[in-house]
Amino acid sequence: MDFTITIYKTLINSLQHHGFEFHTFREYASSISQPQKSTANNKLIILRHDVDDKPQNSLRFARIQASSGIVGTYYFRIVPKSYNQKIAKEIVELGHEVGYHYESMDTCKGNVDKAYDDFCKNLEKFNKLTEIKTISMHGSPMSPYDNRAIWEKYDYQKLGIIAEPYFDIDFNKLYYLTETGRRWDGHLYNLRDKATMENPVTNSKFLKLRYHSTQNIIDALDAGTFPKQAMLNFHPQRWSDKLLPWIKEFVWQNVKNQGKHILIKIRK
Repeated sequence: MDFTITIYKTLINSLQHHGFEFHTFREYASSISQPQKSTANNKLIILRHDVDDKPQNSLRFARIQASSGIVGTYYFRIVPKSYNQKIAKEIVELGHEVGYHYESMDTCKGNVDKAYDDFCKNLEKFNKLTEIKTISMHGSPMSPYDNRAIWEKYDYQKLGIIAEPYFDIDFNKLYYLTETGRRWDGHLYNLRDKATMENPVTNSKFLKLRYHSTQNIIDALDAGTFPKQAMLNFHPQRWSDKLLPWIKEFVWQNVKNQGKHILIKIRK
């Protein structure tokens, strides 16, 4: 059974067994801008987590990682079902990075100036918890707005932010894999959680890779065919060893997938 805490631990153990280094996104972004800290030749994994809901699940992930001596990055939304100061602080205390998972274009209904003001206000709130150096947009599938559109007019680096994954990662060098759609090959149901048009994936090796389940990733690690450097993006609310929450998430995600599949066809 996939998307359980048990198989998550197996994946983490496999990555460690095969010699991958674990970095926060902040650490990786800093290494790009500072050649003397280059990690280009290392086996490297960034564990990214979008805390869309159930922050206690993210805390569990953070504790598992800390117990294994590794680090990850956690992006919290500002909405009540995600933003939990106590949990965010504990995740930072465990040695992980916390960032802002922004959605201001959605909340401000596409008004870019209001969205920027909203972003700045929320960033200030986050900075009172911990220094925010990286951000990541929330890809609301049912919204007509793309939260990245703020940066067509404004510059997040002027706010002290050093990186945003969709703008500052070369997806031809760092393989990006997300379980959006509750499957690792959910590109058919993926509206926004992918490379930007300005930074497309052209690496033929990456384009050919397909992993449906977490076990497929583990098998590729054992076979030595998994990319040398990658960012794995998790949504911890989807992962559980308890049967009822697991079934609920499984059913609801299938419903959402069908809705997103229809939207993709409509928007083409």
